[in-house]
Amino acid sequence: MNSRTLLQIAVDHGSPVYVYNSEKIVSQYKRLTNAFNKVKQVKINYAVKALSNVSVLKLMNSLGSGLDTVSIQEVKLGMLAGFSPENIIYTPNGVSLEEIEHAASLGVQINIDNLSILEQFGTKFPKTPVCIRINPHVMAGGNTNISVGHIDSKFGISIHQIPHILRIVENTKMNINGIHMHTGSDILDIDVFLYASEILFETAKNFSDLEFIDFGSGFKVPYKEGDIETNIEEFGKKLSKRFNEFCKEYGKDLTLAFEPGKFLVSEAGYFLTKVNVVKQTTSTVFAQIDSGFNHLIRPMLYGSQHEIINISNPKGRERFYSVVGYICETDTFANNRRINEITEGDILAFKNAGAYCYSMASNYNSRYRPAEVLWHDGKAHLIRKRETFDDILKNQVEIAL
Repeated sequence: MNSRTLLQIAVDHGSPVYVYNSEKIVSQYKRLTNAFNKVKQVKINYAVKALSNVSVLKLMNSLGSGLDTVSIQEVKLGMLAGFSPENIIYTPNGVSLEEIEHAASLGVQINIDNLSILEQFGTKFPKTPVCIRINPHVMAGGNTNISVGHIDSKFGISIHQIPHILRIVENTKMNINGIHMHTGSDILDIDVFLYASEILFETAKNFSDLEFIDFGSGFKVPYKEGDIETNIEEFGKKLSKRFNEFCKEYGKDLTLAFEPGKFLVSEAGYFLTKVNVVKQTTSTVFAQIDSGFNHLIRPMLYGSQHEIINISNPKGRERFYSVVGYICETDTFANNRRINEITEGDILAFKNAGAYCYSMASNYNSRYRPAEVLWHDGKAHLIRKRETFDDILKNQVEIAL
C-alpha cells in the first residue's frame, strides 16, 4: 500500500485507524505453505490472538487455513467466521475444566498443557481426541516475555514429566491424537528450533495413534529496515526433510501443523495517527499524536520497535523526534527517531501493526478504541467502527447514591 492510499483512508475513516492489507496476508500464507510443499499433509492454524477481527478470520478461512484458539470466545469467533470445529484447535492455559469441556462439546480439537487437567479430562472423556502440549525447555527468541518454551515458563508439560503423562494415558485409556509445542516468538536460529523439534519427535514415539504433530510458530518478521527475519524457505526445507524421515520411522504419514499469527498478519498492518502537537523542549522535539499505549502497547510492554513514517511529508528532510501519545502516563512509541519533518496535523503511519496491536487495545483514560479497515480487492472496507461514548458506558450499571 502506498502513502496516498493510506492518507485517503485516514481522511475517509478518521484517525487513529488500523489498516490491514489482505494481499500481504495472502502472500505470507502462500509463502509458508510453499516452504513445506514437500510434506504430504500440512495444516496452517492461524493464531486468532494476533488479530481476531471476524473479517480477517473469514479471509483466513477462504485461504484454507485452520485456527489456533486460546479461549472459548476465540473458538466461537472462529465458528461465527465459518470455520468448522474440526479445523479449530483450542490451546488454553490456566483455564477451568468447565471451559475445556465447553470447547470439547463444540467439537474442536482439544490441546492440554497441564497434568492435573489432562487426568481430569481423560477420566471424564477418554474417547475425546486430545493433543498434549509439551514444554521442550528450549529458549527461542531470547526474550522471556515472548519465549514460552523455557524451563520457567507456565506453558506446556515438561519433557521431564513424560512418565507422568504416560501413566495418566494408561490409567484413563484416553485418546491422544497429537503432540504440540510452542517455543515463543522471534525465532532466528533455525537450528535451535530444529533441536526442539527433535525433542518433539522423541516424545511422539511414546504414542501409537497420533494424527498430527504441531510445531507452534514464532517466526521472526522484520520490524525495521535491515532487520533480520526467519529464513522460512531454508527452515521449510530442513524441517520437511526431517519430518518426512520421522513419518517413515513412525509407520504412517502424519500432518505437520503450524500456528502462525505474527508471520501472517504483522507486516500487513498499518496504524495511522494524527499529530496533535509538535512540542520543543530544551533537549527533545516531541511529536504528540492522537493515540497512546491504550491503542498500541507493544513498544511500552515489550520494547518493540515499529517503523514510523510521515506519510503526509514522505520526501521531507529528516529530523529527530520522540513520538509520544496522549495518555496520562509515559507512552513513548519512539525515542529520538529520524522521521521526515513533522508538522501539526500530519499523519504518521506505524508499520507492522497487524499482530498484537488492536487485539491488545483498551479503553484506558476512557479513550475510544479505533476503527479497523481491510484493504481488499483495491478497496477500503470498514471492518470495525470506531467506538463512541455509548460504548464506554455500554456495560456499566449506574446506581442511585
